[in-house]
Amino acid sequence: MPHTVRDVVFVDGVRTPFGKAGPKGIYHETRADDLVVKAIRELLRRNPGLDPQKVDEVAIAATTQIGDQGLTIGRTAGILAGLPTTVPGYSIDRMCAGALTAVTSVAGSVAFGAYDVAIAGGVEHMGRHPMGEGVDPNPRFVSEKLVDESALFMGMTAENLHDRYPQITKLRADEYAVRSQEKAAKAYANGKIQADLVPISVRRTSPEAGETGWGLVTADEPMRPGTTLENLSGLKTPFRVHGRVTAGNAAGLNDGATASVIASEDFARENGLPVKMRLVSYAFAGVEPEVMGYGPIPATEKALAKAGLAISDIGLFEINEAFAVQVLAFLDHYGIADDDERVNQYGGAIAFGHPLASSGVRLMTQLARQFEERPEVRYGLVTMCVGFGMGATVIWENPHFDGGDK
Repeated sequence: MPHTVRDVVFVDGVRTPFGKAGPKGIYHETRADDLVVKAIRELLRRNPGLDPQKVDEVAIAATTQIGDQGLTIGRTAGILAGLPTTVPGYSIDRMCAGALTAVTSVAGSVAFGAYDVAIAGGVEHMGRHPMGEGVDPNPRFVSEKLVDESALFMGMTAENLHDRYPQITKLRADEYAVRSQEKAAKAYANGKIQADLVPISVRRTSPEAGETGWGLVTADEPMRPGTTLENLSGLKTPFRVHGRVTAGNAAGLNDGATASVIASEDFARENGLPVKMRLVSYAFAGVEPEVMGYGPIPATEKALAKAGLAISDIGLFEINEAFAVQVLAFLDHYGIADDDERVNQYGGAIAFGHPLASSGVRLMTQLARQFEERPEVRYGLVTMCVGFGMGATVIWENPHFDGGDK
């Protein structure tokens, strides 16, 4: 029997507030799996039309799949979140594009007809599990010059990208970073972010008082509102002497989790679930690992070609800000201004943080919010670079589109 491809929709997405990795971070005493469980529970609470028995899959990404991020976290998180044991689950690793790949993987299965509805998301507790913990890269990578040694260090790959694009100066990267902080602060002030955050109760140890207390986390910890160019100009360049990449123009090391509901449009309508975005196309591409940040460009070319669209058709962009230089390389390639209002309207990872495998769904959730506000925009795009030389892009259509200009 031939299959007809079904329309796939983004029903809803939530995330925990993002924290700073390390002993002083808000989630230092919190387990990684508990973060993603809270996100899944919040999705179920917000969408009473979704019968937990009907969930066909739980796909959860983590980059460092050990400890409390191991044990096939899609399966274990589903059980911990109270889903019936009949609901299966699995884990995914595509480094920074983990949650994005969780979404596209289940979306393909929904389109094919294997699933009606699935939960997809990601988690990264970089405080407990630094990127690369416990890995053993094959010595052939370096001995046979399969990749440049810098490919294993993300900050060095960002410096390499600056080399490739000499017009992207440290000043431009810093200016971009300041705008990201300003936009994030404004989005918070206007209530654009809080609606999709899951408050998390955390244990806090106060070394001074020698006591433990409980607190409620309701906002992102990494944000630095009021950041100025002066603040950024004096920061160290840890990856290269007289380099251009600093802690101020890159995302930090973070903890956090995201989750989303992906369904066929028919299933969503029949069960009274919201339709926030409609999937148009997605693509992944590889580039030389030592210039990882270039990845979104060929991935976007592929996704646009598959959709029969041009970059001028895209009315909103959510670009992951692993490093300012990587966003600027993308914008330069397409002739888009550094401060184009279509790009990262609410700010990006430089402000909010980038807990690797969870970030893709944060980008989608923010795009879905903007679609609601902007019915004149028909298409939006989510893109990110991926460790070891990849890019990932997903194009979405605005279901609220009213036939405006784009």
